[in-house]
Amino acid sequence: MKKIGLLSDTHTFLHPEIFEFFENVDEIWHAGDIGNSETADSLATFKPLVAVHGNIDDAKIRLSYPEIQAFSCENIKVLMIHIGGYPGNYARGIKNLIRIERPNLFISGHSHILKVINDPKYQLLHMNPGAAGNSGLHKQQTFMRFKIDGKRISDLEVFDINRH
Repeated sequence: MKKIGLLSDTHTFLHPEIFEFFENVDEIWHAGDIGNSETADSLATFKPLVAVHGNIDDAKIRLSYPEIQAFSCENIKVLMIHIGGYPGNYARGIKNLIRIERPNLFISGHSHILKVINDPKYQLLHMNPGAAGNSGLHKQQTFMRFKIDGKRISDLEVFDINRH
């Protein structure tokens, strides 16, 4: 069993409660728009970090973190990209990528809107953790944690705070 902390769109800002909320996770996954290498380093020093770069990330972040991560956790195939859309409204090229990779869990960020949606067409669960940072139009700062045990994803918890 693995405990995962998931966030996106930090834009250089790490909410002080991220570290407490992720205290008992085994890994942190970041779905892009990290903001700078100091933010990534803070997370990676705290827990093992799996991340993708986003559209605002500079060359240093892009060299450290790929655009797409496709990997397995327990018996779950994970596909993570920053700009991915969501079931019924995937971004350009994502349906083809899903067909090729065949993930059980598809993770994206970018929208700053927290979503967890089952996609029966592609037999996957989509997660977007919303925006953990404090820049953008979003009113809520959100991130999440969950467990993966074999092929089971469970115990999803959301950190949600009004940023205004």
